[in-house]
Amino acid sequence: MSGDSAAPGYRVAVRALCEFTARRGDLDHRFTPAPSAREGIEGHARVAARRGEGYEAELPLAGCREGLVISGRADGFDPAANRLEEIKTHRGNLARMADNQRALHWAQVEVYGALLCAERGLSRLTLALVYLDIASGRETLLTRDASAAELEAALVRHCRDFLAWAEQQAAHRQRRDAALAELAFPHAGFRPGQRQLAEDAYRAAATGRCLLVEAPTGIGKTLGTLYPMLAAMPRQGLDRLAFLTMKTPGRRLALDALASLGAAEGQARLPLRVLELVARDKACEHPDRACHGEACPLAEGFYDRLPAARQAAVARGWLDRAALREVALDHRVCPYYLGQELARWCDVLVGDVNHYFDASALIHGLARADGTRLGVLVDEAHNLVERARGMYSAELDQRRLNRLRKAAPPTLSRPLGRLARRWQALLREVDDCDWQALDAVPWRLLGALQQTVSAVTDYLGEHPAGGDPALQEFLFEALAFTRLAEAFGEHSLCELRRPRRGRAVLALRNLVPADFLAPRFATAHSVVLFSATLSPPAYHRDLLGLPGGTVARRVAAPFAAEQLEVRLRTDISTRLRDREASLTPIVAELADQYRRRPGHYLAFFSSFAYLEAALARLREAWPAIPVRAQHRGMDESEREAFLAGFDPGGAGIAFAVLGGAFAEGIDLPGERLVGAFVATLGLPPFDPLNEALKSRLQARFGCGDDYAYRVPGMIKVVQAAGRVIRGPEDRGVVVLMDDRFARHENRSLLPDWWRMG
Repeated sequence: MSGDSAAPGYRVAVRALCEFTARRGDLDHRFTPAPSAREGIEGHARVAARRGEGYEAELPLAGCREGLVISGRADGFDPAANRLEEIKTHRGNLARMADNQRALHWAQVEVYGALLCAERGLSRLTLALVYLDIASGRETLLTRDASAAELEAALVRHCRDFLAWAEQQAAHRQRRDAALAELAFPHAGFRPGQRQLAEDAYRAAATGRCLLVEAPTGIGKTLGTLYPMLAAMPRQGLDRLAFLTMKTPGRRLALDALASLGAAEGQARLPLRVLELVARDKACEHPDRACHGEACPLAEGFYDRLPAARQAAVARGWLDRAALREVALDHRVCPYYLGQELARWCDVLVGDVNHYFDASALIHGLARADGTRLGVLVDEAHNLVERARGMYSAELDQRRLNRLRKAAPPTLSRPLGRLARRWQALLREVDDCDWQALDAVPWRLLGALQQTVSAVTDYLGEHPAGGDPALQEFLFEALAFTRLAEAFGEHSLCELRRPRRGRAVLALRNLVPADFLAPRFATAHSVVLFSATLSPPAYHRDLLGLPGGTVARRVAAPFAAEQLEVRLRTDISTRLRDREASLTPIVAELADQYRRRPGHYLAFFSSFAYLEAALARLREAWPAIPVRAQHRGMDESEREAFLAGFDPGGAGIAFAVLGGAFAEGIDLPGERLVGAFVATLGLPPFDPLNEALKSRLQARFGCGDDYAYRVPGMIKVVQAAGRVIRGPEDRGVVVLMDDRFARHENRSLLPDWWRMG
């Protein structure tokens, strides 16, 4: 969909048109590792470079048929040969490509052919599908001749097949925009600070800018950003809104806010299509079966049943995880892939940040392919730096490779053996130490890895139903590593770790996600990033790659200093060398505060070892004080039980790790939590990796110590302390224990409404 409401007719991209009208039969996701976006671009350029001098690459074409405006870019046209090409990159055996995928490719080149013949007055044309194997560089060329009349008739058929849907879409867009233009705030008034947040978010959408906004906990940030962005959609011609979260509870909050605006089922509904995007492993109904029609009943005939399922879904409108699953199973299609199909036709997408910022993100891919005008909201945005670093990092484990060699089929013994020898050669060439940064990616090992990727890909293509899961897992990791190796630069570090004898890990560790994220911000019309801890703004601007015109705002806290007693214990050192000596004064502080005001408290420590030592000391000295503790590897039910222990009217001290599951993103209002102790500055460990990070950030931004240590540490402290005051009626205490809290550079990163004693 295009946001240009003044243009005649309904606008649709060629790819979207063909995906809607040309696919039939089974869903088939047998193991077919696709080239990366970068490999695809380079492959297209390689093909174009092989063509003659007059070859026209990336040819823009458009036309209007049956009231539809169709547009796109054909991959290439050779005027001398009168040949129009659709170029597809692939890995391994081309014969395993599904029939419906090949049919889609032919449909695309046919549509481009009709548009080209009409534009240039051609009577005939040669259509070509060019399949480039990115490993070998070999082209497979499929051609057929077609008349302009034949191509025009095919284009008209596609348009007529799409027309009823397009008319429905246009009518929905009109209803949606009319309703959003009159959208009312769902409550009698805004909370303190919420109106300012909403106004800033609306201005960001109106001016097409990015907004970085620090807003305190308890003012209703989710609704305070969703409401103005929805109100801006008709005025700014926005096609779609993405609400992105760091954790599952954030999705629930967004859906609750949308329900309060009238978007949910069971009420006088706002005409808004809302889709919750769920990870594949969470949505799969048959995780024990392969993803193709011969193995899974929800993949068999998927595209034949998709039109009815799609129609039922958009008629329903509210498609959270449960509703989407219900529609999918009613029509016997896969819930996950139905959701992927519906993302193009829904107005609000609620999902994890990976759906937009990851290398192969669905929402970003749709925005680029369709030219969508997209608004993006990022909740708990202080986490995006670390999350993005993880998205653009990869590693190879020598021990896993050795295990794989023992169990691998004989046909893979040679490439896996070659890779193992390259591992050994690398280890002989470098220093024998626990950790070191390499000057560059070891290219000989990378070459062996690429050959192994090709061999494993071919093997799994020939054995789609019998592939070893460990082999597939290795291949995914190897593909991620090779793709990141091709993009290796100053934003990343190549590290070699030897945690124990006989095991080595080679990692590409992203340090500065800005280089990968900047194109994501450029694609969106407007992005609003919000959190209670986004100070200083320069840290997030630099590390996330925000555009130059990004606006930073801070919403004043609606809380009074009297609501929160903040005490500093600067006579205590929590440094590693002082841990044992710190336990007695820390435990005394916990016990004294608890005796003065019994109630629920959280006590945060820098590690499980430190936590366990303090817990044991408190139990020994004050056995009457109720205590419990977070432990390593808690599953979801254990985390829920831990939070349920903060019952109104109860009391006790709960021990937790700073930066863990209970240090942010949990809501314990009123008497459910009356205080928090933070026995650490939250600094990342002073290890070789963080020292290398510090050096790289100093060279690039001139803020090595702040960006590597101080800022991320203090963000964790403020997040943990922020669990105490959640609303205007809350009262509580926060005790910060470390002598470094006395330093101005650390205290300047604490909330300005705190009054410290």
